[in-house]
Amino acid sequence: MARVFPFRGLRPKPELVGEVASPLFDVVSTEEARKLAEGNPNSFLRVDKPAIEFPPGHPQSDPALYEKASENLRALVSSGVLAQDAAPCFYIYRLATEEKTQTGLAACLHVGDYEKNIIKKHELTRPDKEADRAAHIRACSAHASPVLCAYRSDKTVNMLMHNYASVHEPVFNTTTDGEVTHTIWVVSETYEISSFTRAFESVPSIYIADGHHRSAAAARAADIDNEESQKFLSVLFPHDEMSIMDYNRAVKDLNGLFEEEFIEKLSVSFETSPSDIRFKPEAPHEYGMYAFGKWKRLKYKSDAPEKILDRLPVSVLQNEIMKKILNIGDPRTDKRIDFVGGSRGIEYLEAIVDSGEMAAAFTVCPTSMEDLLSVADSNLIMPPKSTWFEPKLLSGLLVHMF
Repeated sequence: MARVFPFRGLRPKPELVGEVASPLFDVVSTEEARKLAEGNPNSFLRVDKPAIEFPPGHPQSDPALYEKASENLRALVSSGVLAQDAAPCFYIYRLATEEKTQTGLAACLHVGDYEKNIIKKHELTRPDKEADRAAHIRACSAHASPVLCAYRSDKTVNMLMHNYASVHEPVFNTTTDGEVTHTIWVVSETYEISSFTRAFESVPSIYIADGHHRSAAAARAADIDNEESQKFLSVLFPHDEMSIMDYNRAVKDLNGLFEEEFIEKLSVSFETSPSDIRFKPEAPHEYGMYAFGKWKRLKYKSDAPEKILDRLPVSVLQNEIMKKILNIGDPRTDKRIDFVGGSRGIEYLEAIVDSGEMAAAFTVCPTSMEDLLSVADSNLIMPPKSTWFEPKLLSGLLVHMF
């Protein structure tokens, strides 16, 4: 069963939430974060991405960065910008756009369940990124950024969240530039906390959606003598309310092939046809390609492969084009390939090809939530950059201290 734990959330004063809330540390570059935090001493980026407090080019492994993160977190607390709840609570976290709403539970998960695979993964992690975030966790004695998780939609859990939110006032809400409204309710009543805890006892597994490095780092940083350090901050949403966007690909060169040669090789496995529009596929094994100043629609000729990993849209693209034609065998390490989240838009793909930065770009149908859950249930690992979740959580709204 999945265990969820209430915690004493550290959160902003309602009137300061707009100043504190920030993008997750791994969503923005250091330079982007520096600009976002400029002139705002209360930006949580000063905690979550402390490199912005140092000159450009400062070594990322310098322990002074983590010391600065801890110092900045303590400053936000001592100044009263952030305050900690007196007793452990759950928190309902709602994300809303014009198109959709998703409502989840902010709670702590346990590294023991992570290690037992009750909390399931679908991505590999990089040791250097794990080490960086683990050092940050230890220095701050806190989990600063939440892990985005999913559970197979459960009527009881969903009803508890929606019923609570319908009759209680939120503690705050804030709307980002991307027009996503983040709303949080505090669940402090003992009987309500018990209800959520019991309801999750019928949920067999939890799935990491976005935050594999954060959860792996939490396991690294856990102290056997400190029970609270063995819990890490998460927000859990029902899977059928979550959305995965396309995660597109761009390549720097065509492996020495001229246009006619490249199209000829593509035609072995794909039906190719011109497209008068920027082609964004809606069927799993259709792809858009922009190269040589024009768009094409590609349709995979074969039946869908039987194995779940092989039939993912990103897998077919990798196996049939990147590997067979372009000789990009390991997309994790090959510098000739780049990954572009769907939120940047198709226009961006076209622009980087037209500029000469890239030789070709490919649009991909998003991975489905059902496929993600199936891969994780099978203890398999997806190809890199298979999922891009939108909308994203914010940092600074809730912090777990230990």
